[in-house]
Amino acid sequence: MTSSFSTDLKLELMVTGENAGQWGDKTNTNLNLVQQAVAGFEQVSLSDGGTTTLVMSNAALSNARNMVIKFATITLSGATTVTIPDGIEKYYIFDCSAVSTATNLTIKTASGTGFTCDGSKIFGAYADGTNLNEISLNTMGGTIATAQIEASAVTDAKLSANAVTTVKIADNAVTTAKISANQVVTAKIADAAVTPAKLSDTAVTPGSYTLASITVDQQGRLTAASSGSSPQPLTEFLFIDNVGGPSSSILNNHGGTIGSGATLHIYAQGGAGGGGGNQGQNGAGGGNGSAGQICYFTTTLSGAYTASTYSLGQIGVKGNGGPNPGQAGGDTVFTNFLTAPGGNGGPGGNRGPNSGSGGTNQGQSLPTSNPAATINFAPFAPTNSFISNLSTDGTLTNNLTLTPNQKIQGGSTAAVFTVPGNARTFGLNQGGAGSPPGIASGQDASGNAFLGILVE
Repeated sequence: MTSSFSTDLKLELMVTGENAGQWGDKTNTNLNLVQQAVAGFEQVSLSDGGTTTLVMSNAALSNARNMVIKFATITLSGATTVTIPDGIEKYYIFDCSAVSTATNLTIKTASGTGFTCDGSKIFGAYADGTNLNEISLNTMGGTIATAQIEASAVTDAKLSANAVTTVKIADNAVTTAKISANQVVTAKIADAAVTPAKLSDTAVTPGSYTLASITVDQQGRLTAASSGSSPQPLTEFLFIDNVGGPSSSILNNHGGTIGSGATLHIYAQGGAGGGGGNQGQNGAGGGNGSAGQICYFTTTLSGAYTASTYSLGQIGVKGNGGPNPGQAGGDTVFTNFLTAPGGNGGPGGNRGPNSGSGGTNQGQSLPTSNPAATINFAPFAPTNSFISNLSTDGTLTNNLTLTPNQKIQGGSTAAVFTVPGNARTFGLNQGGAGSPPGIASGQDASGNAFLGILVE
């Protein structure tokens, strides 16, 4: 009876009385075959796009019998196959780390199935006599602890949505080395899963804050907080005219109470103009002087108020004899903020062409409005843009609501305040009357210019 060969490793199985004098050599051969199966290593070259057949011959060293088979360096451009013989039962380690585009490589039995590599990795597999079965980590038992996870190995694709909940994470268990950059995305965090215990402390002291000043970083966290001070109420109301106060002086910021963000409401009137004179008995009458202009301005300071000078407009004197006009009233000036023009002086009357006659040589009547007020707030630029509520013809528009950084000026005041006659009497002063026919001189203006300031 002749020898036979084992199914899995093709070892020679000798019968009694056979191979006299050869048992030692044949036994050594079998032991080498067992050694190859248990600890053998061999590098095998692949055929790109073809099939590489591993063989296991009877009683001879063969590449399919090795425990570890490493594929030589190659880049696979198409589907490539490696086969092992049918009918054997054995464990294999396939080293595909030198194979580029290893996803084109399939390893299987000659007639059965196998597996396709998912990358340039090292794979474990066993042949069951029919098919070749990959041993994947996700099919193995046991526990993977923190020490078994490489830094940045867990990507978001490996985490099921809503799978990582608070109870699954021990305090301080997840270190930065175990998390790839940008891998913890919103979809991986369950609703209400991040509790206060999982958040790092900031520099903000817990507590309640009044009129708080806070600092927020780009991630929406409060990084600083402090209580503010109560807003300042109305701090000052000031009114000055030529009777109740000096005609010029300096307005200081007493105690620094007028700070950045304070709103100033400023209103003022210039001095009235004097009446015009008349030239001779037969001359036409001189014109009336007009009242000083009333102006209003409001602005919010972008910096603390500093000292500013003011001066109240003086009244205009009469025109003495004709055709001398009356003197214009002086401007009321609050430096850096507002100038309210004085009233025009009345024009002088001309000599009449015939004794006792006036007629067409009478002094011209005053215009219905005075020059526009001057607004100058450059040193204290308002926080909002400046908007005038005057229409193009100098009259007030229908919008009578004054908001910050608006003004009333020029003839527009006639639409707000009642102005009798031809604007000779207005506010706190009155333009001087022009000289009537037969009287040489007009009259001085009367009344007072004023400056009022409301601070809030």
